[in-house]
Order: sequence, then C-alpha cells, then structure tokens
Amino acid sequence: MGKYFGTDGIRGRTGEWPMTPDFALRLGQAVGEVLGHHSQGPVLVGKDTRVSGYMFESALEAGLSAAGTDVALLGPMPTPAVAYLTRTFRASAGVVISASHNPYQDNGFKFFTPEGDKLPDELEQAIEDRLDQPLGVLDPHRLGKAVRIADAAGRYIEFCKSAIPARSQLRGLRMVIDCAHGATYNVTPQVFDELGAEVETMGDRPDGYNINDDSGALYPERMQLRVLASGADVGIALDGDGDRVILVDETGEIVDGDETLGILALSDQAEGTFSGGVVGTQMSNLGLEQALGEAGIPFVRARVGDRYVLDELRRNGWHLGGEGSGHIVCLTHTTTGDGTVAALRVAHLMHRTGRPLSELRKVVRKYPQVLINVPVQGRAAPVLEAPSVQAAVEQVSAELARDGRVLLRPSGTEPLVRVMVEGSDAERIAAAAQRIADAIREGLAAGPVDLHGAHR
Repeated sequence: MGKYFGTDGIRGRTGEWPMTPDFALRLGQAVGEVLGHHSQGPVLVGKDTRVSGYMFESALEAGLSAAGTDVALLGPMPTPAVAYLTRTFRASAGVVISASHNPYQDNGFKFFTPEGDKLPDELEQAIEDRLDQPLGVLDPHRLGKAVRIADAAGRYIEFCKSAIPARSQLRGLRMVIDCAHGATYNVTPQVFDELGAEVETMGDRPDGYNINDDSGALYPERMQLRVLASGADVGIALDGDGDRVILVDETGEIVDGDETLGILALSDQAEGTFSGGVVGTQMSNLGLEQALGEAGIPFVRARVGDRYVLDELRRNGWHLGGEGSGHIVCLTHTTTGDGTVAALRVAHLMHRTGRPLSELRKVVRKYPQVLINVPVQGRAAPVLEAPSVQAAVEQVSAELARDGRVLLRPSGTEPLVRVMVEGSDAERIAAAAQRIADAIREGLAAGPVDLHGAHR
C-alpha cells in the first residue's frame, strides 16, 4: 500500500516496513506499550485527507486499544495542529497519519511527545524493538477506549490566531489560499476569514485522491495565476499536511521559505523582539545568510529536514529556523513547522506596515541556484571521494570564491546525488554544476558507488 516514509517516524532496523493494515495494527500496539498508558492520558491520532487514512486510523486505533491505551481521534488535522493539541490535552503522545507532500498512494506516521516535539531516538528505538516481537495477548479488562474530539479544529484555529497580537485584524487584505486538498482545508481559510481578510480558496475539496495533485506548496503555479486574476495582495500555498507554506506576492512572484525566514527575522529585529540567530539548512540560499549577516544576526546550517533544524534551534537556544521548501519553525509559537502560523505572521506584517509583499521580500537578495540530480544505482566505491570529482569541486569552489558555494548531497529518500551550485552569475553556475555532474557520471561509469554516509 504505497510507501512508508520514516523521516519523522519509525523505519525499522531492516529498512522500511510495508505500509499495510497489519503493520498499522502492530505499530499501534507497540506505540501503546511504549508511550501510552491510562494514567498518562490518551494518544491523539490525526490524519490528512488520503483515502488510506481511514483504514490506517482504524488499524492503529485497534492496536493502541489492544495495548490498553485510550485513543482520542482528531480526524483530518494538520500536522502542527496535532503537535499543539497533544500538548493541550496532556496526551501521552500524538500520531499523524500522513505522507506530507507526497501523492495519495503513499502514507506514513509521524509521532510527537507530550510536549509536541518529535520523538527522541531512544523512544523510536524502543518502538522498533517492540515491533520485532509477536503481538501481545489481549486482556479484555484493560482494553483502551476511543473517543472523537469534536472541537479539535476550533481549538487549533484559535491557537493560530494567537500567533499575532490580540485584537489584530487583517481587514482590507485580499488573499488566495491553496490548501492542496489536504488537512488544512477546514482550518486555514477560517483563520484568515475570522481575522477579517477577504479570502478566496482553492484546493479545498479533498476526495481522498487529489491531495497535493497539481496544487499547494509543491505546485503553486495555478495559485500564481489566481492571485494575478483576482488582484489579491498575497497567495498562500500549503502542502498536504500543513507544515510548509510557499507565498506568492501581488505581482505573482513566488516567495519561498528562505525569503520568509528573512522577512520574519529582520522584521522582528526591527521591532526589538528578536533574539539569538536563525537556523537554515545546507540548501538555504546564500542570499539569506548574507542578509542576516549584514544585520548582525547569526546563521547556521543544519542537515536538510525539519527535525535537524529543530535540533539545531534547541542546541543554540534560538527560536526561528526553516527550509527553502517552506518549513518555517517559530518556537515562540509552535514546536514544529507550521505553514498557517508562518503565513499569518507575514500577512499581519503586511497589514500592520501597509507594505506589499513584493517590497518586504527585498530584504533577501537571492542568489541564482542550480540543482542537478544525478541518478545512482548500486552501492560500491564512494565516487564522491574520487579524485576527479574532488578536483571538479575544488576548481569550481576556487572560481566562485566568496561569491558562491558548492554542495554535493546524496538524497535521503531517492537513489540520487544532488549537485547544487550557487553564485551571482546564473550562466556561470549552470556550467559549473554541469561540470561536477559530468565528473560524477564518469565516476559512476567506472564502477558502482557507495553513497552511505558520503556527505560534503
């Protein structure tokens, strides 16, 4: 049944488990035994709008109940909403059934601690260990109970609205919101509507199969056209589980996560409310780093993935971080990436200052960035360490000097090596990226490659 992605959850020591109802049942019992107990509150379960979510929700619920754990079902709910509600209800844990920005055929599980944080490695390991054991014997005297929380959406809507000052309004602001036919369809438009904005929605008719289908944060092109056609001030495109957002300004231009980070950090600094620094990733645009540096704001790069951004934020005691893909983490408000909260903060800034998004985004002067994916098959000698590849990288790095950078990164989910070159001259970096990609292909032709742990 599609794929199970373990980026934010359980993978297993032997690789990815098949995504089946049987697996969800076993996972529920393992999670219940490791994380849940009557005296510690229920386990909250939310999901996005994939048709398979109904099946996996029922199987997971059965496994949790078999472990003697009470369950509170939230229904379709954004991932950040489940993190928030896990804290609010003092639950034993939170579970999201979602494959985020992937197509409807895929599904997976994400987990949150009672504090709304991602599970630490030791708890994930304990769940994996329990998964390797047979299903336990049922005790009818200690089966868990299940309830549905009817007002979950309303609670999250009020939480989102609290991310801007009390009594703030967005009257006069016109916007298009694309919910990607995902979990935000019944919450995000209402957040902005209740604050007085004039809201036009799209991607708000989920049917179980159309989540992320040519819509939302991954495919904002139709929203760009709608913004221009309607004369809107801003477009807001979320992904299927609502933890990332891509904005569109009034001219129809995309404003990505790097630009949003810059807007939020520099506006907070101007207001005297910013402290610490900003965490980006290896893929964050050099223009963001330079804009923050000019303002005296420290910037560090984490590995790609929102959990690594969170780890780095907590390690430094900072509050703001994210990725160019639109994961924006504001630890002053949330414990995970929240597309609705990030968009609301930008919209409030636009309304408060009267400045259009096309002007606000100018704080970050993005460098052209070229990304080439080189397919890889097999595992053998580390071609990334081959002298020819190293020579190509060193030559390009020397040519760019301080005016650019090179990054080679094996994909964590696909058999690819990602070649990224960034610099001020678009034609120059395109040619440079091609030289490095060609060197990798030549190395691959000479023999198979072992990419495990080969990062640059």
